Order: sequence, then C-alpha cells, then structure tokens
Amino acid sequence: MDKVIGIINGKGFTVGDSILELSYLLAALLFVIGLKLLSHPQTARKGNLWAAAGMGLAMITTLLLHKNASGDGIPLTNVWIIMAAIGVGSAIGWYVARKVKMTAMPQLVSLYNATGGAASALVALLEYPNAIAGDIASLTVTVLGLIIGAVAFSGSMIAYGKLDGKVGDVMKPFMTYINLALLIVTLGLGVYIIQSSNLPAEMAWAIYTLLALSLVYGIMFVLPIGGADMPVVISLLNSFTGIAAAMAGFIYSNEAMILGGILVGAAGMILTALMCKAMNRSLLNVIIGSFGGGGAASNLEQGTIKEITLTDSAILLSYSKKVVIIPGYGLAVAQAQHIAHELDTLLEGKGVEVKFAIHPVAGRMPGHMNVLLAEADVPYDKLFEMDDINTDMANVDVAIVIGANDVVNPASNDDPSSPIYGMPIINAHLAKNIIVMKRGMGKGYAGIENFLFFNDKTRMLFGNAKDTLQKLVNEIKSM
Repeated sequence: MDKVIGIINGKGFTVGDSILELSYLLAALLFVIGLKLLSHPQTARKGNLWAAAGMGLAMITTLLLHKNASGDGIPLTNVWIIMAAIGVGSAIGWYVARKVKMTAMPQLVSLYNATGGAASALVALLEYPNAIAGDIASLTVTVLGLIIGAVAFSGSMIAYGKLDGKVGDVMKPFMTYINLALLIVTLGLGVYIIQSSNLPAEMAWAIYTLLALSLVYGIMFVLPIGGADMPVVISLLNSFTGIAAAMAGFIYSNEAMILGGILVGAAGMILTALMCKAMNRSLLNVIIGSFGGGGAASNLEQGTIKEITLTDSAILLSYSKKVVIIPGYGLAVAQAQHIAHELDTLLEGKGVEVKFAIHPVAGRMPGHMNVLLAEADVPYDKLFEMDDINTDMANVDVAIVIGANDVVNPASNDDPSSPIYGMPIINAHLAKNIIVMKRGMGKGYAGIENFLFFNDKTRMLFGNAKDTLQKLVNEIKSM
C-alpha cells in the first residue's frame, strides 16, 4: 500500500501523491522550456518535443498515481479505455499532420483548437452536477470553462470554414449590437448560475441554455470578421482554449492542466495583442466582432498596369545591390518557398544583398511565412520584421512581392474609406523598383483593390509563383 507521509486538509498525503505532484512540476518546467524554444525557428522542433515530453509525463503519472476523493486509483478498465482513446487519437493526429499541406496548416490549427475548446466545455458540462451549490469558486471555474470552451469550439470551427473557403463573411452593421447583446445575456446567465443557491440538478435547464448561448456567440462573433483579420482571430481563439483548459484544471485540481492552460492562454493573449497592434485594431473590436476586411474600399485606379518580361526581371535583379523579397499567401499556395530560397542563393552568389520582409499577419495565421521559409531552410537572419525592413526600404533597388496583397497595399495609408486604413504595411512602394508576382489581377483576402499595382515603379510578372520563379532562376543562370 502507498504509505501515508503527511496530512493535508485532513487527508493523508502519500508517497504516490508526492511523486505525482513532482511530475506535474517537472511537466510545467518542460512546458516552459518548450515555449522558450518555440520562439526561434531553428529550435522550434526541439521545443515541440520538450513540451510533448512534459505532456506525456503528466498523462502517464496521472494514469498510474491519481487518486479520487475516496483514495482509490483509476480503475484498470478505465485505464485501458483511456489508453485506447489516446492511441486512436494519436494515430489520427499523426496521419493528418503528415498528409496536410502547408497551405492548409491554418485550417488544421483552427480544427485542433476547436477540439481543445470542445474538450474543456465537455469537462465543465459533465462536472457541473458534482459542483457544490453555493460554492462560488467551484461554480465559477465550471461556468467559465463551459463558456470559454464552447466559444473557442464554435468560433474555431467557423474560422476553419472561413480559411477553407466553406464559410463566407457575413458583415451587417447590426451584428455588432446583436453580438454585444448576446455576450451580455451569456455572461448574465453565467453569473445567475454561479450565484444561485439551487442544487445543480435543479439548474440543468440553465447550464444547457448557457452552453447553447456560448456556442451561438462563438459563431456570431467570428462570422463578421474578414479574412484579412483571421490571424488575430486564430490567436485569440487559441488563447481562449488555453484559458478553458486551465479552468478544467481547476475543476480537477490538476496542476499540470492549470499551468499548461495558463501558459497557452497567456502566450495566445500576448500574441493577440501583438497582432492587434500589427493591424491597428483594438482587442474590444475583436471580441464584439466589429472589424474586418471585405468592405468596399475606393477602387479608383491610380494609373495603368505595366508588365515586365522574365529577361528584364533577371537583368534588373542581377545588377541590383539590394533586393527584398516580400512573401504572402500566394507563395504558400504555389509551394514556391524552395524556389524563392534558390533565387535568394543565386542572387547572393552575384553579390546581391537579399532579405525577406515578413509582415506580422502575412498568410492565414501568425508566423505562417516564417514556417514556410524555415521549411525551405532560409536562414533566420535573413528574415526581417516589418518595422525593421521599412526603415531601409527606400534604399532597396528591387522589392519582389510574391503572392502578398493586403500587407503591401498603400490604401492603408491613402484611402480613409478602405477597411485596412491605418493598418501598418511593408512599404514596398518606397523601393526604387517593384516586381509583383501574381496569377492575375484578383483582389486580396480583404476583397479590396491594391493601389500598389498601379504605382509607376511597379511591374507585374503574371503566372503561378512557383513556375514563374523557376523560369526566373533559369533566366538568371543563363546570363
């Protein structure tokens, strides 16, 4: 039998309990190390492994050493069921992760985020009947876990649909007020449940109504948000899932869940704040769903479209001193990151200084371009953030825009009617020459015209980014 070594809150504290608590502390340390390593592309893979090791440790020790209120461990039958579920889930996750294309990574992140929110909401829903009537602390974490988890689930599913092109933007002026009213009603019902002295069984109608309201709110607050603003939403929903997981940890008094959830929630919230700053949006606007692209900006053409040939592009690039490559979602769609790195290497061999300019919200999720370029082995010291590259953009001989649109659109500076007005951009328009690689004259994810295309210094190089870059590389090699 497990030897009792102390008494805490009137209950015996055993050697197994000590080992379990120590394993949770060690797991938390591994989470922190993993999070630190994730801050740099060169160590990000190690960071995932360290964090996964922490989660694996917490899961194994919980299965082996966890005791319920009666001092009993997890029944062996339940252990096998849990192990089977873990095995099936791991196999599915491994298969999906291996098969998913990099262009679909944002959708996958949203889908996984939805599952985390759903799990936390289910924990709260199932444990509510065990809550003690009048116990404010117990009821608060349960209600918050249900609300935040449900919002994260339904909101992430809508985000997945938007990113995958299955759900369009539903932007109506009155939706802001509907969402605000819905949020107030949801929170009000949550407060009523927490303050009620009725037994949980008597409040079943309220808890299920709260679940329904939370699910609807998650849908409603993501629906109006334009595609150009989805990185902010993904980051915010990720934070919600972390907070919901922490609430589930409080419900079970599980330190590993609490610490892991707090780390995810805090990291997601910090990233959300950075994304809001990068897009010149307020967090309040994110929560009530009142911002987003897809609006009607002024579509006045600021000149005429001018094209450039592959030969002229090759000559211009080869005899430049400074070249900046600005990647966007089009580069991801074409899977052109490897050819972009080949172009970079080729130009550097000719004595050209090449940098990559990364906008904080380029692509469909935070860090999307960094991940793509890291996959192509582009050295991290060649990646420059927007603020750093903008100070030198006027000295750049050629800015190559590959599949980027909204993040280089001067309408953010010049057109007050534009939905992206005020959003910081990479100042490609300040470069001495601009080459824009696009398949056609389609608008960006924000659904507005890009004034950069009509700039006198801009030349369009139409075609699939991967094919065009390969032809450009071959042209430069032949010179």
